[in-house]
Amino acid sequence: MSETAKLTRGSIRGHLVSQTLPNILGVAALMSVALLNAYYIGRLGSAQLAAVAFIFPVVIAVSSLGVGVMVGINSVIARSLGAGDVEQAARRANFGAVFALATGAVLGLALYLLIDPLFRLMQADSALRPLIREFMAPYALGLPLLLLQMALNGVLRGQGEARMNSLISLAYAAINWVLNPFLITGALGIGGLGLAGAAYAMLAGYGFACLLALWFIARTHLPINPALIRQCRMGESARAIMRVAGPAALSNAINPVGLAVLTGLLASEGQAAVAGFGAAGRLQSFAVVPLLALSGSIGAIVGQNWGAGEHDRARLALFEAGLFCLAYGLGTGALLWLFGDWFGGVFSSDPALIEAFSTYLAISVWGYAGFGLLIVANGALNAVDRSAYALAQSFARVFFLMLPFAWLLRGTWGADAIYGAELVANLGGGIVAAFVAWRVLAAPPRPALSGASGR
Repeated sequence: MSETAKLTRGSIRGHLVSQTLPNILGVAALMSVALLNAYYIGRLGSAQLAAVAFIFPVVIAVSSLGVGVMVGINSVIARSLGAGDVEQAARRANFGAVFALATGAVLGLALYLLIDPLFRLMQADSALRPLIREFMAPYALGLPLLLLQMALNGVLRGQGEARMNSLISLAYAAINWVLNPFLITGALGIGGLGLAGAAYAMLAGYGFACLLALWFIARTHLPINPALIRQCRMGESARAIMRVAGPAALSNAINPVGLAVLTGLLASEGQAAVAGFGAAGRLQSFAVVPLLALSGSIGAIVGQNWGAGEHDRARLALFEAGLFCLAYGLGTGALLWLFGDWFGGVFSSDPALIEAFSTYLAISVWGYAGFGLLIVANGALNAVDRSAYALAQSFARVFFLMLPFAWLLRGTWGADAIYGAELVANLGGGIVAAFVAWRVLAAPPRPALSGASGR
């Protein structure tokens, strides 16, 4: 056990709190950017808000790929530190940063070339596609910055540096808070750029976040030093990261794919239904911030303890995190159910949009606890190199529960079938994920540290 693996000592509950609270602040800051975007874009008109409803699942899917890279780097670093191999952790950290930058360049170019066919496939109206392209073109070309930021966050997360991560997220959000009113709608005599302005603000935030992350990492046990890559067996390092990152990225991307299909099915119910669904989804993303923060923090805790052979501590972390998901999910769901109409009025004055907004919340909120169990269980599975299990259950949640439910009942229930599909998927997926993760962590570990051997 390495002295740098600080999460292998002390109270598990204390680590959950100390790692999650800063993450809540960081995730809330990121979600506030989404809400702020929705507010300023809503002022541009309902067409722009509807365009964002199509854009949102794609952006989340692309971001999920970055999250996968971050999770892979986090996992191999945490387990290496837990096993006491600090030199290997440093090599993997540096390789991961370069790997993410190159991956972002390839993905960005591919997305840029596929913007028009992709959104035609999603059934975006021809009047909306020029608006969609305004945002997606600069966003796609900025993907190398996004993936580099994710990789650097993974280096910090694997070391348990939740406070540094939260400060980076706050810095990214602050850049967007300042730039959004100028670049989207215009302010102080400066003309806005519409949806393109939202993308440019995001890219500026990514760039600044990368610089700040590099500054923080230089003060940790795993500084960025590209010379270490020459000492790294690149093929082996890539496999170790991708063994977790690949399934984790697909697992994170599956839900946005499902949401994209639901958005396409909802398009037949009218533009107000699509806009209400998209705006309520932004609010919902903010409401589940503590659950997202917990899913981000549990990986380092479980990973370091699993790597150090402290398996009882890893299981205890999963159990206590699951209890929090149940309590918080049910409480928050009840609150949004009570005030759905009021929140809808914040986003728009259109009665049809407000009705769609509140109806979606009235149905979907009762699945928050299940959603929390799902993402926390997946975080624990990724940490112990069982990301294939997380991928399988995420796939089943969307393609065996969510989409069949929506497709079969849409003709009878209309938009309510779309909302109910998300509820059923979250409840069923959460129960299955919690069961699988508990069984995996209760099983005897592999004889050798998976993904942490070699260079």
